[in-house]
Formats: sequence, structure tokens, C-alpha cells
Amino acid sequence: MKRRAFVTLPTLALASGHLPAPDLAAAAGPAGFAAPEFEGPAVVDGGLPVFAEQLKAELDFPLAWSRNRRLGFRTWQRRARAKVEELLWQPEDSSPFDVEIVDEQAHDGYRRRLVLFNVTRHSRVRASMLVPDGPGPFPAALLLHDHGAKFDIGKEKLIEPWYDDTRRASAQAWAQRYFSGRFIGDELARRGYAVLAVDALGWGDRGGLTYEGQQALASNLFNLGSSLSGLMAREDVRAAAMLATLPEIDRRRIAAVGFSLGGYRAWQVAALSDHIAATVSACWMTGLKEMMVPGNNTLRGQSAFFMLHPGLPRYLDIPDVASIAAPRPMMVLDGETDPLFTAAGVEVAYAKMQAVWASQRARHRLSTKVWPGLGHVFVREMQDEAFAWLDHWLKRG
Repeated sequence: MKRRAFVTLPTLALASGHLPAPDLAAAAGPAGFAAPEFEGPAVVDGGLPVFAEQLKAELDFPLAWSRNRRLGFRTWQRRARAKVEELLWQPEDSSPFDVEIVDEQAHDGYRRRLVLFNVTRHSRVRASMLVPDGPGPFPAALLLHDHGAKFDIGKEKLIEPWYDDTRRASAQAWAQRYFSGRFIGDELARRGYAVLAVDALGWGDRGGLTYEGQQALASNLFNLGSSLSGLMAREDVRAAAMLATLPEIDRRRIAAVGFSLGGYRAWQVAALSDHIAATVSACWMTGLKEMMVPGNNTLRGQSAFFMLHPGLPRYLDIPDVASIAAPRPMMVLDGETDPLFTAAGVEVAYAKMQAVWASQRARHRLSTKVWPGLGHVFVREMQDEAFAWLDHWLKRG
């Protein structure tokens, strides 16, 4: 603790009413350092510190591709991915997947499956899978579910649950709210894609989480030398690797597809896994600085723990991480009126990503679009464009 020094002033100075001039050089501390003014309350605007703008100014993302062109793209890509991997606080996992089909039934041109597999050395999970009729191998999509503060369903948000009437009713209401009443996985299966959806920790079969409990879960994982966001990232990489082992799947044609938090997970797994050949990310892309403004949903904490890799912003911006996946095809969609992301944040992110793909003569492989009049949704017209884009790259490209 620093204690303020109290100095007894000479009697003559007190008697005369004049104080000695302060020693400004001594008060300034080390050369070149000016002590900040007393700031008063230190936390304002919903959890931001009063010095938030100064901290933002210090973030210059030194590991971004734009600042490391001299390395060559492949070297940069390896170094950037290695830094993200380091900050996951979740070691690589090579546990056997030990895949087991526990239910299979025919349905409308494809087969519905429930499969068990070891998503990590600690967790064996139940996943939903749809496989088109026919010999295969098929192009495939790893489906990443959203957050939405709705934990009773996870994988069921994307593949209609035939195994649970209660979850089916909940999932149908969710699909109506965000997806024009469609189940994205079932729609892709009808188009000839095998699809896989897995619950993230806290959702569906792995439920028990509440909105208020997210901070405790994240904090306890930190205390255990782990990370909630790192665990989610590692599990998504493992799910992609498992999908690539299945005999029905063409391992060269696997996409990552997600909405909202699932959109974040989609470009993140593309950045961290060589198994992902193309990506569709709906409604989760922004520059970090432009997102961290008063009123943004991220500042509420809680849900942010699933996307928070401590220390990573000291090296890479959000679009810098997504750009590790370049020059593989990627589609990024956002709604013009999406309340979760500022227009400035989306614009900055798109510009950064466009520059990376263009530097690799692959600008045509990156699709970025803001949909006029739409908010935080992945509705029919967005889906149709995204699915046609996937067909181009995974069926005809």
C-alpha cells in the first residue's frame, strides 16, 4: 500500500502564511511519467472502467496479417494459430472417438441418427446426425448452435429432435423465431449434405446451466487451469475431426455452419481446424474495439465467457482470428439492424478480412454481406443464398 508522506513545514513559513513551492520534479516520479489525476468512481457505463478508451488505444493487434506480411502468409498463419491455441488453455486431445450409433431411422430422403462419441478425454456426448440416402461419400456440415440464453435445447435448434416431444416443441418455436420455421440441418440434408450437431457444455443433453450461472462455471474452469471458451473451441475442433473419420463423409468437403454464437464458433473452428473446407457464419462478426462500447450486450458479462480468450486481444482482433482460415471459402452474413453489433464494427471486420483474402488472390472466396432491414436472424432468404454458395464450393467448386 502506498502511504501519503506528511512533511512538517518550517515554523517561519507557517507564520508568514506562505508555503514552500512544491518540488514538481520529485512529484512527477520516473522521467517521462506523469501521474494520472484522481479519477473518482472507477467503473462506469455498465462494467467498463473509466480508462477503457486508454486500454483500447493500447490494442494494436501486433500479430495481425497486415503487420506481418514480411513473414509470408503460411508462416503468419502458423504463428497466429499457435497463439490462439496457446490461449485456449485447453491442450490438444487425441483421445479415440469411439463412435457408436445408438439410434437410426429413415426419414424423407435421409437417415436420422443419434451417435455417441468422445468429444474430449473427459466427455462422451450424444450428437444428432443426418445422412442422405445413397452410397456417398457426401459433403458434410458441422452445425454449431447459438446461445440465446436458452439451454434446454442445443443441437435441437439445428436438427429437429425426433426423440423427444418436449424438446421438439421448444425447438420448433426457436426455429420459427430465428430461422423462418426451418431446421437448418434438415434442410441441408434434403440438399444432399450429411450434418452433425453436438451440444456445447451447458446445453441440451449437457444442460443444467442457467444464465446467471455462466460466470461461476467460467470462473471455476479458470481455477481448474482451464477455460470455458477454450473448451468450446477445442470441442468444436474435435467434432470436425470426428466427422472427417466417418465412411459416409467426403473429408475434403466439410463445412462449418452457424448462427449467432454458432456463427462465432463457425469461423473459429475454421481458423483452428484443417478439416473445415468452407464456412458460413451468420450474425457474429465485428471489430473488437467497435464492439466494446456502452450498451453492447457483451458488456453484460455472463454469455461473453463462451467467447472470451484471456489475453488474445493483445495479439489479434476478432477478424484477424477468422482470417487464419484464409484462403478457404467463407461467407459472413450480418443483419443491418442487428442490435448486438455496431455498423462500424461490422464494416471494420469486413474490411480487414477482405484485405487478407485479397492478399492471397482469393477475394472471390470471401463473401461478406449486410442484409438490409434484417436483425439478429438467419431467415429463409439468407439461408437460401448461403446454401447455394455452399453448393458452389462443396459440390461444384
